Amino acid sequence: MTTTRTTPARTTHARTRRALAAGLAAAALATGLAACGDDDGSGSDTGSAAVSVPESADFNEADVVFATDMVQHHAQALAMVDMTTGRDLDPEVADLVEQIRSAQAPEIEQMVDWLTAWDQPVPPTVNDHANAHAEDGTGTDGSGGMDMDSDMPGMMSDAEMDALEEAPDASFQEEWLEMMVAHHEGAVEMAETEAAEGEDADAVALAESIVDSQSAEIEQMRALLGA
Repeated sequence: MTTTRTTPARTTHARTRRALAAGLAAAALATGLAACGDDDGSGSDTGSAAVSVPESADFNEADVVFATDMVQHHAQALAMVDMTTGRDLDPEVADLVEQIRSAQAPEIEQMVDWLTAWDQPVPPTVNDHANAHAEDGTGTDGSGGMDMDSDMPGMMSDAEMDALEEAPDASFQEEWLEMMVAHHEGAVEMAETEAAEGEDADAVALAESIVDSQSAEIEQMRALLGA
């Protein structure tokens, strides 16, 4: 494989691509984001810090936390998926990339629908924020953007995301797999909590599906890494 080193032009292109990489996730979030942009400022919530669940609801706080956090978690995974565009990947890794994309984009849409139906804020994601700042230079490169680093298990910091995007081709695939394993492990942990504590049957079912599917993908990625 020919090693292609990152140049300033490539870095600029990569960041621009990520800034514009709302893709399927942004389309899925469009309706929900419009619903959360009320005049009372509730749309500014970025996570599950303030959860209010009516006593009569057939969902609970765990359901809201799961959907709110997993929307952001999945969006970051799709940003990592977008980073593979134009990279020289092994066929098995390329197939895995598309598998993750096809699974997680619809799941974002499903969780946004739940949050909207539950009258809960839909959180902004790394993709939404990047789009908002694509033209004023305050994106996710440390120059005033939203650092999506948080207490969510497996969530990567902006610095980690930038390092992955700027990795040379010779090491990108291995670094991507290692990061996605950690990201998946975090998602499985979050989903296991929902499966144990959630009340909404559909949310619990999705959580159980995420545990199964992403656990299998973790094993697949570890095998590809030769671990």
